[in-house]
Amino acid sequence: MKPNQVFLKHILDEINFLLKETEGIKFEEFIQNEVLKRACSRSIEIIGEAVKNLSANFKRKYKDIEWKKISGLRDKIIHYYFGVNWDIVWDVIKNRLPELKEQVENMLAKVENKNKI
Repeated sequence: MKPNQVFLKHILDEINFLLKETEGIKFEEFIQNEVLKRACSRSIEIIGEAVKNLSANFKRKYKDIEWKKISGLRDKIIHYYFGVNWDIVWDVIKNRLPELKEQVENMLAKVENKNKI
């Protein structure tokens, strides 16, 4: 398995976790659930770290993805934990991740098909 494929799978696993664990809940419930908030912030950290490990060539190939914003959110959560803006985290989970999931699934399919050759 190629490194980019490994990191894409990590990203997809974490997106799936985030979407599943926040399905059917409202922001008010999320903000009151300390365990869920911590789990979600950890998943975003993992996504950001995986993005940082994708090759530069790969990221240039898929330049429509906001790679720097994804890794930047990871940095903010890790380095400023007590200053995390949970509104932004919630917005990312609910409004950005579904599209990113589709994009990552498409990228992963292309990488896997290329590796079969």
